[in-house]
Amino acid sequence: MTDQREQSERLSKREIALAMAVVGLTAIVFFPTLRWLVASWSSNPYYSHGFLVPLLSAYFAWRKRDALKHRRPNNPGLAILALGLAMHLLAFPWQAHLVSALFLVVVLAGLLLYFYGLETVRLMLFPLSFLLLIIPLPFVERLAPLLEAFVSRYATLMVQALGTPADNLGSQVRLANGAFIIGAPCSGLRSIVSLSTLAVLFAYVFSGPLLGKIVLVLAAPFIAMIANLVRVASLL
Repeated sequence: MTDQREQSERLSKREIALAMAVVGLTAIVFFPTLRWLVASWSSNPYYSHGFLVPLLSAYFAWRKRDALKHRRPNNPGLAILALGLAMHLLAFPWQAHLVSALFLVVVLAGLLLYFYGLETVRLMLFPLSFLLLIIPLPFVERLAPLLEAFVSRYATLMVQALGTPADNLGSQVRLANGAFIIGAPCSGLRSIVSLSTLAVLFAYVFSGPLLGKIVLVLAAPFIAMIANLVRVASLL
């Protein structure tokens, strides 16, 4: 009994050492991508939550750590791993960090599938998928001018409905005693990105019907837009 326990402990230590080695090698291979992500979180106000999400994903993965005790290696994981690495190598010369970051998640999924099996991947699906929300998407910032015009127009209508004379011209709102420019900070885009991420987190953490969770996630951007619209109108 003692020999079996010692053997099990040694096996566990070997598995931990192997996992650390694999994580270390993955970090080295994807270091330029990881550096780009950190720089994006530091400079892009829409993705400043990027520093917190990996910690949350790691915490949720740690809560499912019992799944790692039941290893059912699955060879197709090697194909997924190879696909992720190939796409990273193709993206690297072009500095296509977005593509590389997306396939970093694919590589992590392939590693889990190969070493631990399909059931473990299923249990770790949320921690893996949650990481996708920290990848800066290029079209997000392009939405800012459209949202600025939207906020400017409808905030003006709300102000007029309250009896205050106001005119709208593009992203400018003219009042009797001055003019205001609805810029990027007032577009509500930051609130939309943050609240959408928070809605996904709430949908996972709290129990409830699947339909309700889907509605919550889909409604989050619209809730953020309306809240920002009311905020800007009240300031005007």
